[in-house]
Amino acid sequence: MSETNSAVRIEDISPVKKKIEVEISWPDVKQELDDVFRKIGKTAKIKGFRQGKIPRPVLERFYKEYAEEETINNLVNRYFWKAVEDQKVVPLSQPQIDQQGIVSENPFAFSATIEVEPVIDPQDYLGLSLERQEMDVADSDVDVRIHQLQEMYSTMEEVTEERAVAAGDFVTIDFQGFIEGKPRKDMQSENYLLEIGSRSFIPGFEDQLVGMKVGEEKEIALNFPADYQEKSLAGKEVVFKVALKGLKEKKLPELNEDFVKNFDKYEKFADLRADIVKAIGEENRERANADLRTAMIKTMLEKNPFEVPDSLVERQIYHMMADTHRRMSMRGMDPKVAAEVIPKLRDMYKEEAIQFVRTFLLIKSIAAKENISVDEKEIDAYIGDIAKMRAQDAGTVRENLVQEGAIDHIRAELLNKKVLEFLEGKANITSVNVKKAEGEGEN
Repeated sequence: MSETNSAVRIEDISPVKKKIEVEISWPDVKQELDDVFRKIGKTAKIKGFRQGKIPRPVLERFYKEYAEEETINNLVNRYFWKAVEDQKVVPLSQPQIDQQGIVSENPFAFSATIEVEPVIDPQDYLGLSLERQEMDVADSDVDVRIHQLQEMYSTMEEVTEERAVAAGDFVTIDFQGFIEGKPRKDMQSENYLLEIGSRSFIPGFEDQLVGMKVGEEKEIALNFPADYQEKSLAGKEVVFKVALKGLKEKKLPELNEDFVKNFDKYEKFADLRADIVKAIGEENRERANADLRTAMIKTMLEKNPFEVPDSLVERQIYHMMADTHRRMSMRGMDPKVAAEVIPKLRDMYKEEAIQFVRTFLLIKSIAAKENISVDEKEIDAYIGDIAKMRAQDAGTVRENLVQEGAIDHIRAELLNKKVLEFLEGKANITSVNVKKAEGEGEN
């Protein structure tokens, strides 16, 4: 078809929406309609006529509506994609088509509304004044980390002396729960091992075990929380009959040279502590760098306001929901249950998704303005690192990533890293030493 037999006009509805209006001349419309009728005529079956020999007027009587619909679909599909290619427009969403149908001897016109990326001319992103908040390694952090190691190598031992249950103890109990005086099978157990302070029972249960001694029995009256997950029990009173059968306590290993024998790489306790100091220092630096880049992005977004396409936000929400589903399933949740829960959390993801898309588009525009790009060698090196971690062949890893559609994600991740490193190198950064707030522990 001749390019002169159609007219195209593009209207900017908003920074992220365009309307493409196309008008196709009647001769071109007629030619497409004739082609459709020829195809119909080859397969149509109408009583009294031989297949392939049905006159056009008869076909029109039976198939006019279908033929026009097929013609419209063909014309819209062909001319829409030709228009976006000619005008160098990249649609982010399926087009919303508006058309009034085919009228004999008249041009056929349709409009297609699409979302596009906003055109961003990034400003004020060089020479940013930023603070890097650096934190020294506190002795309390080192002590917490060492205590965690002690916990890993702790043992549970029977309490031999006669004493009462205290917080942190492990007790062996038999219990039976009663609702309105009736025993519940789902609230009964024998030889149940419970850590006092774990909060694994309803609030107040473990607190009332404190002070008991082995061999004692006790009734514990409680109320289920009003927001208890099982609605039939929410707010109801429950009475537990409890028998304390055993008492154990956690024994932590002493922090001496024998303790470091648990680790092949250390000969002295001082070496272990020094390594922990080094590890926490690296974590603090990584946190400071991450906080710096977060502040950098926040500042640039404030200086460069722009609208984001809904389709990109929805796409990001979908990815976030899919990732949450994957993590829930990996943690043991039934995938079907996870699939029912996640849509209810959708609104929680929206603001984060908008922020992600805005950051992505701004970084992309800065990369274009500063001629920063990612080449195939960098992608190969990244894939090579993944292959080493997985102890797999790099070629196999690449094939899997291609099948998963992850290469573009890797390219975007590497580009993001290069742009942020570039901006950090151009920023005016002041290092500020900060102290951990009193009472603030390790995450």
